[in-house]
Amino acid sequence: MAHRHVGDLEAAAYGGGRFGFTGGLEFTGLTYTVTKKQRGAGGEWEKKEVDLLHEVTGYAPKGCVTAVMGPSGAGKSTLLDALAGRIAARLGGRVALDGVEVSPGLVKRCSAYVMQDDRLFPMLTVRETLMFAADLRLGASVPAADKRRRVDALIDQLGLAASGNTYIGDEGTRGVSGGERRRVSIGVDIIHGPALLFLDEPTSGLDSTSAHSVVEKVRDIACAGSTVVLTIHQPSSRILQLLDHLVILARGQLMYSGAPREVAAHLGRMGRRVPKGESSIEHLLDVIQEYDQSEFGVAALAEFCLTGLKPPKLAADGISTVSSIPPTPLLAGEEDFDHSLRSQHSRSPWSAAAAAAATQFTPSRRPKKDHPEIVMGTPTPLSMSAYTLSEGDYRTPPPPRHAAAVTTLGGHRGKFANTYGGEVWVLMRRNFTNIWRTPELFLSRLMVLVAMGVLMATMFTKPRDDDQGVTERLSFFVFTVCVLFFSSNDAVPAFIQERFIFIRETSHNAYRASAYVVAGVVTYLPFLLLQSAAYAAIVWFALRLHGQFLYFLVMVYASLLSTNSFVVFISSVVPNFILGYAAVIAFTALFFLFCGYFLDSHSIPVGWKWMNTISTMKYPYEGLLMNEFQGGRVFSSHPPPAPPLTGDVILEHLKISTAEDRKWWMVLYLMGWAVFYRVLFYLVLRFASKNKRK
Repeated sequence: MAHRHVGDLEAAAYGGGRFGFTGGLEFTGLTYTVTKKQRGAGGEWEKKEVDLLHEVTGYAPKGCVTAVMGPSGAGKSTLLDALAGRIAARLGGRVALDGVEVSPGLVKRCSAYVMQDDRLFPMLTVRETLMFAADLRLGASVPAADKRRRVDALIDQLGLAASGNTYIGDEGTRGVSGGERRRVSIGVDIIHGPALLFLDEPTSGLDSTSAHSVVEKVRDIACAGSTVVLTIHQPSSRILQLLDHLVILARGQLMYSGAPREVAAHLGRMGRRVPKGESSIEHLLDVIQEYDQSEFGVAALAEFCLTGLKPPKLAADGISTVSSIPPTPLLAGEEDFDHSLRSQHSRSPWSAAAAAAATQFTPSRRPKKDHPEIVMGTPTPLSMSAYTLSEGDYRTPPPPRHAAAVTTLGGHRGKFANTYGGEVWVLMRRNFTNIWRTPELFLSRLMVLVAMGVLMATMFTKPRDDDQGVTERLSFFVFTVCVLFFSSNDAVPAFIQERFIFIRETSHNAYRASAYVVAGVVTYLPFLLLQSAAYAAIVWFALRLHGQFLYFLVMVYASLLSTNSFVVFISSVVPNFILGYAAVIAFTALFFLFCGYFLDSHSIPVGWKWMNTISTMKYPYEGLLMNEFQGGRVFSSHPPPAPPLTGDVILEHLKISTAEDRKWWMVLYLMGWAVFYRVLFYLVLRFASKNKRK
């Protein structure tokens, strides 16, 4: 293959490869095919395979900012996901880092991916956000003092020193600006020093000044030794000056790959000249659009990029003012072919190498000031000997002459930086901080239970020992169960908002999904206990309930834990909080219907008995009644010959067991459902909440 010999000839021509490819990310023949439904000629829907990426080959040099550009629907985000290992299946081709082919799992471990949307905890400060990221990504092997120094250096490098102690903020809380929030998102993902950094539309939604500031900071990160690949749409002229390398796509095919300053030469070889005063990149995008709307399509431009075969001229092609970089002159009789881009199948390897060596190479731009390198875990700064490839061989980069294995994966060994216990501890500390900063999440439920407890205490105070008193007790217990199960509905939007943060953090192995589940349970246990104790203390003594107070407290506590687990599970499978509320209310209503209050378990039709079993309201309802009525205590006396109404008689009438130990089984059953819902929650997080294309 021709490109395999370019590096050797460069070494001979320029002294040891001074201007050669010095490492980075290479991709060859990336093809991603999906099946779409389209209307056929007869108006019927039919399945058709479509290539979102088609034989895309290129590279992203180390220490440079590579921008993936193109019109809407070009496949920019698809290519970024393919390089970042975020496409689940049906992806063909090869991806190599510093000459070593890498799997999607390995790319995830040594890279960071900054999503288009900034998903951060609004009530954490900038410094706290980065410190928690350092704790999760660097692990316990790095001393706390070193983590603080790294965070301080990162804050300075990202230009966040003035807002280090400012809340991130959201719609309801004033916080940092949009550009600062975007830089915090970048800082969260680079705190561990990844070898690769991917950014999806980092300037989206920002004003011109903020967008330029973000890209400028990203370039500083690249200068520290990282390979940076970002997608960008319609960058300003100031941002274009910060880009070192371009990959331009159209309809999933490669249109151009090389330095920005070589775009005009590329157009010149194509036979198109850039009008005076117009950006060559914008003119190339205009040319792409012209061909896309023509009968030839963008395939003609992709063929030229691959083989050098000139695309056919369009009827609208005109001769404009010559740009500052003239096109490469063609020999007589060779107007329709560009030999500098001839396919390796039509020329010998040595002639390809000679053409590459004879081309003037363009050095990549370096910042004038020195930038700190503490951002990256083990940076490899580019020296002045690092340059981009010339236009003559931008199609496929030569491999590095000394391919080194990827040995540093985020600064730590293994898949995760922390031990299991360490992950749980960090996540618990972050959860407690968020709860402390947003007390309404906890106080709202507490106030609801306190208010309902006071209402119950004043309505059913000291029920009499007669038939009416028995009815009042039954009404109190069924209402208590309803209050407990409806009080956790506000947890629906809380987790749905947090789910996107979970997906972002776990997409690159910041922590285990099971550690996240355990930390969430442990965090809320004391708060649920306080809520249970407040309600139990208010109603128990006011109503002079019978049985064991400890059992009443335990059952209330188990009910809150069970409903919290159920609501969190529902929140993990619904796309938004509107559907989440609807699903929780619908299921809670069904559980209430089949809890045994309206129809006892023996009277429910056979086809619906399974609903009585899965109704988590059944167990606290029956358990609380057992605790109140078990035994021979007389609740109502009737004139002879009618027997007195004892607690056991009431339970037998309700078809509820009178065995003493049966009530504790109700607690165990309810706790089993709580564990079951948490396990389902974990399975959804572990296998269905991955940020990958299906």
